[in-house]
Amino acid sequence: MMTPVPDSDQKHAVANLSNLYRIFTVQESPDTTLGKIDQEISQNLVGFLGNRIVATEKDLALIEQDFSSPQIPEQPTFVSDYTEFLMDTLVAQSVHTASPGFVGHMTTALPSFMLPLSRIMTALNQNLVKIETSKAFTPMERQVLGMLHALIYNNDDTYYQTWMHNADSALGAFCSGGTLANITALWVARNKLFPACEGFRGIAREGFHKALKHYNCEGVAVLISKRGHYSFGKAADVLGIGRDSIVAIPTDSDNKIDIDQLLSTIKQLKQQGIKILSLVGIAGTTETGNVDPLDRLADIAADEGCYLHVDAAWGGPTLFSSTNKQLLKGIERADSVTIDAHKQMYVPMGAGMVLFKNPASLASIEHHAEYILRKGSKDLGSHTLEGSRPGTAMLVHSALNIIGRKGYELLIDKGIATASNFADLIEASGDFELITRPELNLLTYRYVPKRIQQALKSVDTEKRASINSELNKLTKQIQKSQRASGISFVSRTRLTPTRYSGDTITVFRVVLANPLTTPEILTEILKEQKQIAIDDELTTEILARIEQLIAT
Repeated sequence: MMTPVPDSDQKHAVANLSNLYRIFTVQESPDTTLGKIDQEISQNLVGFLGNRIVATEKDLALIEQDFSSPQIPEQPTFVSDYTEFLMDTLVAQSVHTASPGFVGHMTTALPSFMLPLSRIMTALNQNLVKIETSKAFTPMERQVLGMLHALIYNNDDTYYQTWMHNADSALGAFCSGGTLANITALWVARNKLFPACEGFRGIAREGFHKALKHYNCEGVAVLISKRGHYSFGKAADVLGIGRDSIVAIPTDSDNKIDIDQLLSTIKQLKQQGIKILSLVGIAGTTETGNVDPLDRLADIAADEGCYLHVDAAWGGPTLFSSTNKQLLKGIERADSVTIDAHKQMYVPMGAGMVLFKNPASLASIEHHAEYILRKGSKDLGSHTLEGSRPGTAMLVHSALNIIGRKGYELLIDKGIATASNFADLIEASGDFELITRPELNLLTYRYVPKRIQQALKSVDTEKRASINSELNKLTKQIQKSQRASGISFVSRTRLTPTRYSGDTITVFRVVLANPLTTPEILTEILKEQKQIAIDDELTTEILARIEQLIAT
């Protein structure tokens, strides 16, 4: 087995009640391996990550060997020995997501105060399903939901005094992330679309088939742009409405939902006897960071009398910015909004929320049990899909207080400005092609030498498609080589920009939320990509093939 054991001249760990009692009551001393690591993390979090986490490429099969045994160790392992095992096998091969050169995904650096505060949360081990297992954490979570609700819907203090701690309502629900938040929103929308009435006890009791029959409709549809997050497909599956009920609407040249196509689709669905379960707007698409025209979507939802949900898992915190919050104009008209605090609110993973305009909305999915979640209690578990949940709201509460609205505004504005400046740098470079200009703080681009850029403008459709196919291989190879080098990281995705009339192209995708990412680091990322293209054997072969295509 890969679990390390002490040297032969040391005592072996032994399972007995006395030793087990000790690990529950005696903390590790500062001079133990775990104690030293704990001090190092506390004193210099960024330095610890920089020294310990190596983002170098190691074959996954080799890593799997460290975790290959299915056998549970018969006897315990010393904490110090196990800590060394983690350092050598897990930490050494983890991804340094806090690095300022890690700009490929929606994961970034955390404020230093999060680590010690996380210890408090872990030590208290509260279960937010019920007040009996959370006490003060429940009012705190309700306050956090109220604070985010106010950020979106901007009601007065009297409104929140009435509803924030009301036992018969909830302004929102905490969950582990955007996927469960979106599922919860569509769950509410589904139950509100098929409520109980005379002769029908509601979809929650009688199911989807009987609901369709009672309400005399052929099916339901969730309308969302083709840039919508994959979680909506999972939501449709879980809710029993079927993945085919997710209707992907084409986007315009700015990667926003095409309103004309949307209206045409709504007309067709109505003719088919299909009800609109929800219209979904996106505030910060995962691939390009664009924001749908939320005000216009709210108008359409009002005209059609349908539910409007906004997936603002990424872009929601833009509302902290006085300068940029107008990008989300209309979000305050949504029936529900998803926000992930573990993205641009700089909280550790597992902090998603869905907020509801109407405090009574969550009543449509309310559930109770005699031994827990009794009617009339303020238990938050009665309105959530999850049962047992950690007190993650404490970390969001700490961030809101320690960073403050003004602090978040500075961070959001910096990220958007950094993305805009990087886009300018890409366009000025000559050998890179900007594919999507950032609206928030995401952008996409690819390496295309100037001569090839010029050729793409003049060649015929067939040759252009062939060149783009080779460029896709080039982008993929550069991205893989850059990731393997371990200096920096960008991700990649596939888009169909209108400039190439349907050609699917592979692009670099950059997310600029880490406040430690500097213009110098971004300049070096471009230099590294260009150098890989020039030096790598595979990339030079691809470039040679493209030159041949242009010449023939």
